Amino acid sequence: ERGAEPRAPLAPYAPPARPTRTIVYGSHQRQQKDIYEPKTAVEEQPLVLFVHGGAWRMGSHKRVQSKPVHFNQKNIYFASTGYRVLPDTPVEDQARDVGLALQALIAQADPLGFDAENVILMGHSSGAHLAALVATDPQYAGDAFGAIKGVVLLDGAGYDVAKNMKDAPFERKRVYEDAFGILPQRHKALSPVTHIGGKDAPNWLALYVADRAVSKTQAELLVSGLKDAESAAQTAAIPDTDHALMNREIGTEAGAAQTRAIDAFLAKILN
Repeated sequence: ERGAEPRAPLAPYAPPARPTRTIVYGSHQRQQKDIYEPKTAVEEQPLVLFVHGGAWRMGSHKRVQSKPVHFNQKNIYFASTGYRVLPDTPVEDQARDVGLALQALIAQADPLGFDAENVILMGHSSGAHLAALVATDPQYAGDAFGAIKGVVLLDGAGYDVAKNMKDAPFERKRVYEDAFGILPQRHKALSPVTHIGGKDAPNWLALYVADRAVSKTQAELLVSGLKDAESAAQTAAIPDTDHALMNREIGTEAGAAQTRAIDAFLAKILN
């Protein structure tokens, strides 16, 4: 979903890493993902699969900033997936695309060299909603669902669609109506909180901008439900950032707070 514009100029970034390879998983130009492989890996290592944001209608899997370099330096594979978007592709099929991307990755785990039992799904904004939906509703990832060891959510606010739309000001409500329509049953089906208690991913970290009330409310709602369903889940408030910088500054000095929170989470759950 859309958030506040950055409050300060963007911090400088290192030159973006070049993907080691690109994998196509469908016939549409957006159905592809880039893989960034750590140069020093000598055995199977975990993989982070990133889902970009963009209000379910824009964004690019190419905009990864410092994340590949940061995770590769920790011997973690990094992948960033594209998916089809509005107005041509409804949210249901966007989630299916993310699931297909995960399935295609798992099918190629051996030649790529990553550990198919240690995959982290990470998403920002609307990508956080898609990641959470895929990680709570197994219909999207199919046989690859069990590969999801953990989920990292970056300032998402769409975990309970109906509540968000009820409480939203006009502009945000319009974005959500474009994505989810007006039918309550569709809102329910596309809300990750609806599916909690079935077959959920086991480990969760939901980060939110400390002064963004809607993200805080939605993250706490999701995590509370996951805890009640006996998943290991936690929230983390990130101060001195905004909706865009939360994602863009991962792996940089300016993004130390969110980077430390993510690194600590991964160190705790990965074998």
